[in-house]
Amino acid sequence: MSEWNNKVKRILKSELVKRGLSTEDLTNLLNENGCTETKSSVDSKISRGTFSASFFMQCLYVIGCTKIEIEEYRSTFMISEPSVLMVAEPNDEYKTVKDDN
Repeated sequence: MSEWNNKVKRILKSELVKRGLSTEDLTNLLNENGCTETKSSVDSKISRGTFSASFFMQCLYVIGCTKIEIEEYRSTFMISEPSVLMVAEPNDEYKTVKDDN
């Protein structure tokens, strides 16, 4: 289960990076939209990767993410293939690196 938590956490983090947003920005946007979160609680949820689907959807909504291409993250969700999403500058394409060992 923790492997899946890490994958979803990476998706949320990458969507923030693509938009040049910090977790503080995310917290402010959530609170402007009726949530009662602190920066610390948002940081904790994302760090652990143990947040609800509702929290995930709220985050995507408030940052303006209207679509996630699952195909883009497909190799991230393949349990049998180890992969890592590389962090890049906002608006850059993310590359999946596979270990051929």
